[in-house]
Amino acid sequence: MIRTRLTERFGLDHPIVSAPMALVSGGRLAAAVSNAGGLGLIGGGYAGMLGGEPDLGAEFAAAGNARVGVGFIVWALDRAPSLLDEALMHRPRCLFLSFGDARPFARKAEDAGVPVICQVQTLAQAEEALDLGAAAVVAQGTEAGGHGGQRATLPFVPEVADLVARRAPGTLVLAAGGIGDGRGLAAALMLGADGAVVGSRFWASREALTPDAMVARAQGASGDDTVRTTAVDALRGVDWPAQYSYRMLKNRLTEEWAGRESEARAAFGSLRAAYDKARAEGDLDTVAVVVGEVAGLIADRPPAAAVLARMVEEAEAAMQDGAARIV
Repeated sequence: MIRTRLTERFGLDHPIVSAPMALVSGGRLAAAVSNAGGLGLIGGGYAGMLGGEPDLGAEFAAAGNARVGVGFIVWALDRAPSLLDEALMHRPRCLFLSFGDARPFARKAEDAGVPVICQVQTLAQAEEALDLGAAAVVAQGTEAGGHGGQRATLPFVPEVADLVARRAPGTLVLAAGGIGDGRGLAAALMLGADGAVVGSRFWASREALTPDAMVARAQGASGDDTVRTTAVDALRGVDWPAQYSYRMLKNRLTEEWAGRESEARAAFGSLRAAYDKARAEGDLDTVAVVVGEVAGLIADRPPAAAVLARMVEEAEAAMQDGAARIV
């Protein structure tokens, strides 16, 4: 077993957190990860802004008695703050916040005795997370699927770890972005993280809400087949802050629009109806298959517990093998 400050602080068997992915991380997935010794999170996502989002209460019910946390996109939660009150009624294990000013929501969570985890994409955001007293800071690299920033995981995680060591050494550091197997987990620990937040690999687990057709497409892809762009958000009429782009598999829509971000912004919302129709029909030439650069490491769709167990076993082997290579 790999013991870290994360496992000690949260009473886990393994230093792995499942990302609270919008439209993907429901109660079954969160419970499966927590029951297997990690920290599972329900994705509060867009706080009801998009059609077809899972009901938060239903997902907590689906988690049963498992101790799970919840995560939100902060700028969306700003528009529906009552959802945080609903989430806190379920006494989540933690509140995971990303993409916006977390301060108002962090205070409410802390008052309820719920530790706050802040995901950041820049060093300035890491400073802000420390200012508000976050229990953990997640340094997210641009390799991640879905929304993210510009920094790469390899240099960003140790830079955040150094900042935390100087300013708030009791704060946990987690790594995210491009971690899809045990080698990635081992690397995260060597970079100074206390654990890893894993998205895409759990996105392709059996309990995830991801449609089978999307997982199948990812299984036939590599990291080279992903693209990061802001055009798709603009065209589908989702008003993401400009500093965050969207990583997904390349498809007909990205082939046409990636690289034409300013034109897409000028055409904001012009494909909303067509995009919603494509999502309802499972048209993957239009709708985003949201997966990170670890797509090339995804070859199956096992239960989340098997994903977690395999990742830990591989990480232990990788660290032992690495030590043996040193002369």
